[in-house]
Amino acid sequence: MDTRQFYGRKEHDRAVRVIPSDSEDSELEESENGDSEVEESHEDWIPESGLRDSLEVRGQLGVSHYAIQCDANKPLNLTIKELEQFLGIVVYMSLFGLPGTRMFWNKACRVSQVADTMTLNRWEAIKKHLHFNNNEERQEDNNDPLHKIRPLVTHLTSKLTSIPMSEKLAVDEQMVPFKGRNRLKQYLPSKPKKWGYKILVLAGSDGVPYNLEIYTGRVVQPPELADVGASGNVVLCLAQPIPKQKNYKVFFDNWFMSVPLVLTLAQQGIHCTGTVRGNRLPGVNLMCDAELKRAGRGSFEQKMAMVRETTLYAVKWYDNRSVTLLSDYTGAHPVTEVDRWDRKQKMITKVPCPAVVKEYNKNMGGVDLLDSLLALYRIKIRSKKWYHRLVFHLLDMIIVTTWLLYRRDCEGTGMRKNEHMKLYTFKSYIAERKKAHWMIMAEKKGRCKVPGCTGTPKAKCRKCDVHLCFTSTSNCFLRFHTE
Repeated sequence: MDTRQFYGRKEHDRAVRVIPSDSEDSELEESENGDSEVEESHEDWIPESGLRDSLEVRGQLGVSHYAIQCDANKPLNLTIKELEQFLGIVVYMSLFGLPGTRMFWNKACRVSQVADTMTLNRWEAIKKHLHFNNNEERQEDNNDPLHKIRPLVTHLTSKLTSIPMSEKLAVDEQMVPFKGRNRLKQYLPSKPKKWGYKILVLAGSDGVPYNLEIYTGRVVQPPELADVGASGNVVLCLAQPIPKQKNYKVFFDNWFMSVPLVLTLAQQGIHCTGTVRGNRLPGVNLMCDAELKRAGRGSFEQKMAMVRETTLYAVKWYDNRSVTLLSDYTGAHPVTEVDRWDRKQKMITKVPCPAVVKEYNKNMGGVDLLDSLLALYRIKIRSKKWYHRLVFHLLDMIIVTTWLLYRRDCEGTGMRKNEHMKLYTFKSYIAERKKAHWMIMAEKKGRCKVPGCTGTPKAKCRKCDVHLCFTSTSNCFLRFHTE
């Protein structure tokens, strides 16, 4: 690219071009059944059904096969019902602050929702053999580091990419806390949890994730995608599900940002904004930090260029320190004012703020919001299996995503925020659905298990797997669970 095309522009221009919103063509529509209950909304996302093929059936088959591989004389004979109860217990454990899993069965601090559902020995046996892929089916040339959980990751990704996207999206890194021994473990000093697995996430400004990629090292860029550098290639991979030529907008930080990436996305009709490193703008002579500092807090400089029929805006702004941003649809103007604390005057003062800075700060925090929600009630179960940490993190992400979509539906129906179900309540509801006693109808009749009852009902308890009468004259279901 000809860097001489960048030029200063002092006159007050409207750098924010009028780009049509995708609201007319967006797939994001209000829910028709706004008063539906949680079990009806996003039922396909609740692990009981939506992830049945991957999280439960795959897990049930994987656990059974792995147990036989470990000891053929001691098969686990795991059922779908038991795996559901196991997952319900795992979710319940995240809602209590006990430091160890065995304490949930301890007499001193026993939690009935956990201890009454499954014995400790059975729960630990399932956890020990928790598996989501068959090792015997692995090919010799399969070097996938995530082979043990690949079916789960693939299924979850397909579900995320099917969610109707919001107009403004963000790409950022997410850390899964982990300090064990594994070659996939990364160190990011800028994150609150510095050690762990790195996941690259595409999320909306409301925190809903739409795509993810677990970092396993540098990979070869697919031939159908342009090669814009290792970090930029990540954005192109995550942006594949974004509808093309619909004026969606993506935000990311200076680790991803480069001019070739902006131009490649612009060809697809996807606009982007982000911070950029100085060495990725070769030949662009912006004011140095010392000059901006002398000009005062809030000073900025903008330069523009037309490259491959795409207008690029480079803006350098000085607040407490300088920051440079690059965008293809918004620049410095219109300039607004933001409140800042002046240490010398001991008061709040107004500081000029370019439009691109305000736009970036408003829409860049989607992944961070998702991280904060995951950290509230994170599943913290110690394990020697490296992939358990990732499986439990993905389970947390499923529940948080379901809750965010539930809130989106509530807002679409005009429900007030104080009427929305809280995340803690929502998560406990999911856990209860996995382990609670529910009445189901069996294919054949069976003798009622209540002493003294001679009935042969079809009704049975889903959790206890016993037949119980449930009629207007005989409620053995209630007697069996309360007496």
